[in-house]
Amino acid sequence: MIFSCGFPLFYFQIRVGKNGKDFKLFKFRTMHLDADKKGLLTVGGRDPRVTTIGYYLRKYKLDELPQLFNVLFGTMSLVGPRPEVRKYVDLYTKEQQQVLSVKPGITDFASLEYINENDLLAKSSNPEKTYIDEIMPAKLDLNIKYIQQQGIFVDFKIILNTISKIVQ
Repeated sequence: MIFSCGFPLFYFQIRVGKNGKDFKLFKFRTMHLDADKKGLLTVGGRDPRVTTIGYYLRKYKLDELPQLFNVLFGTMSLVGPRPEVRKYVDLYTKEQQQVLSVKPGITDFASLEYINENDLLAKSSNPEKTYIDEIMPAKLDLNIKYIQQQGIFVDFKIILNTISKIVQ
């Protein structure tokens, strides 16, 4: 059934934004209620916590659309480092904390490079360790690269590449 997700339709999660300030990130709810209490990372394309419609919303990144409200409210921009939860931000090195100097975005270099992050985590015997030790540092390196190169043309390129990857 298409509405197997039920209500509420939206999911709010506290993420860390510019200057380390917490904000509410808007998403369409793609998991069963209270599924986030079983872990913050989504592992694999068929994580049992994800609803049927949620699978398709995630596959085509449609669950991210409500983040346009975050852009309207000024807590996010279209392009910039993806905001992280406090648990992982607290692990950042001093250099990695540079990503907190700009507004987080809906898409970035790391989103493009790790578009199938869930599949990578599904192959790991310890997904959280893999995320913390391998994926997160690589994504933060890409975020620092974005900060060093940011500009309207880079943003436009990232937006076009994001659209291209989603519709593939």
